[in-house]
Amino acid sequence: MSYSEEDLIMISALAHLSYCPRRCALIHIEQAWVENIFTAEGRIMHEKVHEEKRESRGNVRIEYGIPLRSLRLGLIGKADVVEFRKVEKGQWQPFPIEYKRGKPKPDHCDAIQLCAQAMCLEEMLNVSIPEGALFYGKTRRRADVVFNEGLRRETEETANKARQLITSGITPAPVYAKRCESCSLIGECMPKKMEKKLSVKRYLQRMTAGES
Repeated sequence: MSYSEEDLIMISALAHLSYCPRRCALIHIEQAWVENIFTAEGRIMHEKVHEEKRESRGNVRIEYGIPLRSLRLGLIGKADVVEFRKVEKGQWQPFPIEYKRGKPKPDHCDAIQLCAQAMCLEEMLNVSIPEGALFYGKTRRRADVVFNEGLRRETEETANKARQLITSGITPAPVYAKRCESCSLIGECMPKKMEKKLSVKRYLQRMTAGES
């Protein structure tokens, strides 16, 4: 299957969905966005990276802010950094690097976003990309990511789920978790208040059904 240019969704939606489906919907359906200190720091980091000029270091050529697209996955976005490493026969092996403000997360949301970037590059350049890296600002270290079959399958499934969610136009109900406290959209989402309202609504529905 191949998607048209009008049907492409942002690669970032995959990370948002993996982190929280409601956050994904608020951003990509309702176009809600509120910046806090964490998102501001992340935005500034990405802007600085994208403003860098291409570099050459021996057998490595470094490109910044590369536009990405995959008609097969229906994705569009931008790679923070791609290192092109010279290999045999004068060919260059792409190695994508995604910059993140904080530290490594316990889930796969960052790895899925990076894998999606790699799969876009593979389609655009007709190459195979076995691995890339995530650079975390808090630790100032890279975390290598291998694009194995499991991660690729998870990335494709996440892309499909994100598309289905965005196409539905329906924002999921909130589910409060500890991560909500650091989310910039907590004021728009109101997970505790909304959950309470839903609980009361469900209680009244049960009571009404019982009476009838």
